[in-house]
Amino acid sequence: MKVKNRLLNYKMIIYQDDDWFKFSLDSVLLANFVTINLKCKKIIDLACGNAPIPMLLSNRTNAHIDGIELQESIYDLGMQSVLENDLSSQISLVCGDIKNISNYFSSDSYDVVTCNPPYFKINDNGYVNDNSVKSIARHEIKLSLDDVLVSARYLLKNGGYFAMVHRTDRFIEILECLKKYNLEPKRVQFIYPKDGKNSDLFLIEATKNGNSGFKILPNLVIHNNDGSYKEYIRKYFE
Repeated sequence: MKVKNRLLNYKMIIYQDDDWFKFSLDSVLLANFVTINLKCKKIIDLACGNAPIPMLLSNRTNAHIDGIELQESIYDLGMQSVLENDLSSQISLVCGDIKNISNYFSSDSYDVVTCNPPYFKINDNGYVNDNSVKSIARHEIKLSLDDVLVSARYLLKNGGYFAMVHRTDRFIEILECLKKYNLEPKRVQFIYPKDGKNSDLFLIEATKNGNSGFKILPNLVIHNNDGSYKEYIRKYFE
């Protein structure tokens, strides 16, 4: 069922569907992690879903923000949200396949590319959701890691930033894949559900044709031992 929610602590509305999924903390963390400087003029979010990342980024920059989403039903929710918040002059969404990115956008034209991609390979997990919308969003059925990085390389200007959130168990694979496509890893931050637990997710940023040099940022722990959010996480929701 379609629902109309407030987007965190911002005076924004986001349309979602309970039968599919709602935007997650992953998107919030990525939107706050990525480097955006004053020279940034164009940003694009790949697999943008119902557009939480473009809308969150609009609070950090005046740059134009594009998004591309394959699934028309989710794209429609994003379009409703953009129009509801009067953001159509800053945010433009396209319903299309990232594997055909050159049909929609010019090469070497973006300062920043972001992506919260499908996390699971098809054979990584015995369970694939019967709901096709959910399964396409979670599993690499229509979009692989290589597809994302090929598109990011195509879109970015030389020296432009690519930022992504992904599962920690694919960290080494992702480092190797970034380098394969001339996206030099520059910053990483590991995300932990609680103190004493293993990292399950991480944020990573790379630059196109960048020089070597890599920083590991302080760990990002989400919950206190009682299950409540850490103070710095709670600030996103206040």
